Amino acid sequence: MTSVLYDAPGPKAKRRNLLFSVLFFVLLALLLWWVWQTLDDKNQLEWSLWKPFTTSEAWTTYLLPGLGDTLKAAALAMVIALPLGAVLGILRLSDHRWVRIPAGAVVEFFRAIPVLLLMLFANEFYVRSTGIPSDERPLYAVVTGLVLYNASVLAEIVRAGILSLPKGQSEAAMAIGLRKSQTMSSILLPQAVTAMLPAIVSQLVVIVKDTALGGVMLGFTELLSTRATLAANYANVIPSFIVVAVIFIILNFILTSFASWLEGRLRRSKRSTGAVLGADKVDDVNAAEVGGTYGTGAGGSI
Repeated sequence: MTSVLYDAPGPKAKRRNLLFSVLFFVLLALLLWWVWQTLDDKNQLEWSLWKPFTTSEAWTTYLLPGLGDTLKAAALAMVIALPLGAVLGILRLSDHRWVRIPAGAVVEFFRAIPVLLLMLFANEFYVRSTGIPSDERPLYAVVTGLVLYNASVLAEIVRAGILSLPKGQSEAAMAIGLRKSQTMSSILLPQAVTAMLPAIVSQLVVIVKDTALGGVMLGFTELLSTRATLAANYANVIPSFIVVAVIFIILNFILTSFASWLEGRLRRSKRSTGAVLGADKVDDVNAAEVGGTYGTGAGGSI
């Protein structure tokens, strides 16, 4: 039996793949053992360094407030960047040059600038041109930088997803008299969403992780910056890094799991039932269609 991409492995290839798998797991186990031994030699596994995470003070004072700010910035950036990126991606497909060229310039400009630099520019803009309080300014700057950069990337994802659809979809829509806006909203976008979803989710994961950049330069109290305060108080730098890394892994795993569930649901909703009609059912359907045609004709002639 063969698959679309390669021939099914034979007995020799199966033994080779099994050998490589066993070798990989052995090397992975050795790596984990080396990391464990290194941490133990450096006294990083002592209970006194991990004990603060079993108390409520470390969580309610440091980690949970930082996590809340991280989720707040990421959620705001996602809510704004997703529709903005979709609009820019659709504008880049416009037939009008006066729409397509400016949209392309905006996308290429903000996509080329590092997100940290966008945050710094936004912070300076808010300092010099607005009256936003200083304690709220880092959040505004972080969200602005994330929105400008990720909306540009999402615009390219949307454009590529729409262009990946067969041209026959647009041609069939034009053949039945649909305008381009109707074709885009009713035919192309619903089909492209499923194809774009993995790339969109990857970019949303980037948004969650990039919130940490605001704590580096702008003093934004996100999860990684509050970790530094916690480590300074409890003198447990490496354990605090490990705990925060696990939190980020759990957050992004929840996001990707939800996206996988949503993608599967969308694919199932577009899948046909696959039911096969028997010969007797086909005859009944044909008879009904013929009768309906004749009945309509007779009624029309009367």
